[in-house]
Amino acid sequence: MQEFTEEQRILKDMMRKLCREKVAGRAAEVDVTKEYPWDLHQLFVENGLFNIRVPAEYGGAGMDYTSACIVVEELARVDGACANTVAHHQAGLCCFMDGANEEQRERYLHRIGEGSFLVGFALTEPNAGSDAFSLRTLAVDQGDGYVINGSKCFISNSGLTDLYVLFTTVDPARRRDGITAFLVEKETPGLEVGKAEDKMGMRASPTCQLNFSDMRVAKANLLGEVGRGWELVVQSLTETRILVAAMSLGIAQAAMEEAVSHAKVREQFGRPIGDFQGVSFLLADMAVQVECARALIYQVASRIDRGERDQRYFASVAKCFASDTAMKVATDAVQVLGGYGYTREYPVEKMMRDAKAMQIIEGTNQIQRIQIARNLMKMY
Repeated sequence: MQEFTEEQRILKDMMRKLCREKVAGRAAEVDVTKEYPWDLHQLFVENGLFNIRVPAEYGGAGMDYTSACIVVEELARVDGACANTVAHHQAGLCCFMDGANEEQRERYLHRIGEGSFLVGFALTEPNAGSDAFSLRTLAVDQGDGYVINGSKCFISNSGLTDLYVLFTTVDPARRRDGITAFLVEKETPGLEVGKAEDKMGMRASPTCQLNFSDMRVAKANLLGEVGRGWELVVQSLTETRILVAAMSLGIAQAAMEEAVSHAKVREQFGRPIGDFQGVSFLLADMAVQVECARALIYQVASRIDRGERDQRYFASVAKCFASDTAMKVATDAVQVLGGYGYTREYPVEKMMRDAKAMQIIEGTNQIQRIQIARNLMKMY
């Protein structure tokens, strides 16, 4: 089991207290209304949750990757939507940090370090989901800049985001070798935030379409090199998949705790239902899966903190296992609570809905298994 440092333990305790006292009571309400909780957003800004990975010289907290996982896990224990907002800001920030030149860092990092300037990650398109090489959002070089036309879908934090890392193609026929990234501010003419999705879970975390109509972007906003955008995608997805795993862990932990609490007080046939083998084995399996997920996630996070950058294989393993665990544990928690679990009076039905998203976002678990298998064929 990965041991936390003293600073990481303090962070975990602080996040646990903050989430219990300030966030948990709002989760059910905003799930129903689908309204983004701006009061909680301000709380996160005040507590530095959006700038934890920004270097200290730019005003951020300069924390390590393990700390980011701790923050996301604790948020997800009380509300998956809030955790999703923080995690997907980190996805865009990771791309920015990997690709930005010194001028771009000076232009934006101080603003991001202030804690309220969000970075977005815009990759998915209607016909380019799992097949990410099939981008159709086209960037045409016009000498003094690029003109971009196209659309994106299922973009987390769209509408909240101040700066998008936008992935386009300069030539669809080139597939991977045509993918090129740009920095696009939210007020750029030609950028429109489109329809918000009415989702099963994560309902208070906005997910919208983005549309681009003759949007002009200066060459100074090119992130990295033309045709080298896929390299930025790969590293960002590696780190974000581990954050999705941490979110999954938070959901699974919370669902397990709800199931155990109910099994201790709910009586049938004169005994707590936790005394019956059928229920006790469900609880035991939850614990096995949660603890395995926790060990795996923080082992991979510590490798990144040690500078071991190429963690694609382990990121896929962690994301796949942890998100499957979240779905299994949350579904079994509903079963333990029985009819109560199926009602909105208890939180496990929301956890089950939120957990489903974990198996889909940042690469479906089918894609993760393809990647894992390909790596295995090379390793052995």
